[in-house]
Amino acid sequence: MDNLQLFNRLSKLPMGTYLFSKAVCFIAPYFSSIKPRIQTLKANECSVFIKKRRSVQNHIGTVHAIAMCNMAELAGGLMTDVSIPKGARWIPAGMTVQYIKKAKTHLTATADGNQIDWSVAGSKDVPVSVRDSNNEEVFSALISMNVKLS
Repeated sequence: MDNLQLFNRLSKLPMGTYLFSKAVCFIAPYFSSIKPRIQTLKANECSVFIKKRRSVQNHIGTVHAIAMCNMAELAGGLMTDVSIPKGARWIPAGMTVQYIKKAKTHLTATADGNQIDWSVAGSKDVPVSVRDSNNEEVFSALISMNVKLS
């Protein structure tokens, strides 16, 4: 079963997105450091929520830059995974980020692949926006994904 099928099946259940998020963190354990909750997953879109907790804060009490990088990579990677053609493979090759303002609240990262042509192999720039609880952008990323078609 692929990620999209599993997400669609589990998200219909009570605590289903929680279970899916735990499964993703089991497969890729490093993401568990931010305790993400995958809220939306479909072709060309993924949103990931994290709570502002002490374990993701920096010395000034805001969400640490690397925690936002982690959630951006998770959102961009999952969105890429469910958007590429069956049998294709992908791997992140780089990420450019902008820290726009202090992240003082819970956060949601949204990857948007609507402007990307997934039918052609090569490098794809995946935009990810991280917004706070007031829907203000606090961080943005552009993740370069190498896509190989089968």
